[in-house]
Amino acid sequence: MSNSIDYVAILIQFLVALGFVGLVLVTIRFAGPRRLTSDKLVNFESGIESVGNARIPFSIKYFLTAILFVLFDVEVIFMYPWAVNFKVLGMVGFVEMVLFIATLLLGFAYIIKKGALKWD
Repeated sequence: MSNSIDYVAILIQFLVALGFVGLVLVTIRFAGPRRLTSDKLVNFESGIESVGNARIPFSIKYFLTAILFVLFDVEVIFMYPWAVNFKVLGMVGFVEMVLFIATLLLGFAYIIKKGALKWD
């Protein structure tokens, strides 16, 4: 029974957050002006009206670079807890991290060999 009591605080926090969102939405609905003008219906980006079609082809290199960044950024997420617990993990943790980094370096070498980062 004590385990379910531990979740009461989380439930209360969730309900307060949900109530706050509802209160803000209701306040905006009744307090804010609702005048539709032609200026409000125009699509724009940073105050500049859009020109042409947005569906133009672009280089897949941007996507590939973003995916590679995320992949190697996740590496840091795994390395931080290891660095914090370095002394506790001992030699076994060190060997596991060396294998992890070696695997990532092999992947990086493969990416370089395939020319994935060349912008030609």
